[in-house]
Amino acid sequence: MTTPFLDRPLTTRPLQGRVALVTGAATGIGAATARALAAAGATVAISHHTQIDAARTVLADARRLGADGIEVSADLTDPEAVDLLASQATSEIGPVDILVNCAGAYPRTSWEETDEAAWFRALDLNLTMHYRVCRAVTPGMVRRQWGRIINVSSVNARAGRAGLTAYSTAKAGLIGFTRSLARELGPDGICVNTVVPGAIQVDAENTLPAHQRATPAQQIARQCVPRRGQPDDVAAAIAFLAGPSASFITGQSLHIDGGWLLH
Repeated sequence: MTTPFLDRPLTTRPLQGRVALVTGAATGIGAATARALAAAGATVAISHHTQIDAARTVLADARRLGADGIEVSADLTDPEAVDLLASQATSEIGPVDILVNCAGAYPRTSWEETDEAAWFRALDLNLTMHYRVCRAVTPGMVRRQWGRIINVSSVNARAGRAGLTAYSTAKAGLIGFTRSLARELGPDGICVNTVVPGAIQVDAENTLPAHQRATPAQQIARQCVPRRGQPDDVAAAIAFLAGPSASFITGQSLHIDGGWLLH
């Protein structure tokens, strides 16, 4: 898997002086996003739950790119831990200007096995905890009259998928949350958008049982672009939406899926 943001630090750094908080930043799309924002000049808070070694590797990458940052462990299902995360980031690297909600989980559960506990757990991990982090950081954005929030949804929010009813519902809810929050916060100079990744090649897919994985050929056959998506594909779009050139873009859902779903 390539990491082009490590190979080509930006000569212009449009996010210089900005502070970014990326949740789920130890691996996958979150890690690629932290590197992309660092390459653009942002100071980055790399939030994770228990993946301290991976998070420290991402932090080292950010510093190689000439950016500063911290890594911080937080259980985003705990409201008090979310408040502590926001206050730690503010006290150590400054008020959060850019929030990327990338943390989440991919629980595969058949409809017959989706009891209320499984349902609410999936919604908490993929929707409610994003609400919590937004609630923690938006007051500061409002005071400063500037901010960027980018939520990471999934193509399954629109396509649906058997075994992922609760997950797909949560990711669809994230799109509605984005649209409403964009209307709430637009007057305060805050842009809120969603990226909608398709079949992105991440290490986490290797943890699924073989019978639950689509083959690369099956995934590519759904797309217009005949290759697997990479975390850097998503990270590049997030970095654009976080920057000054995206100041008139809000409430949008940007598909990064190689043309899986055409709109």
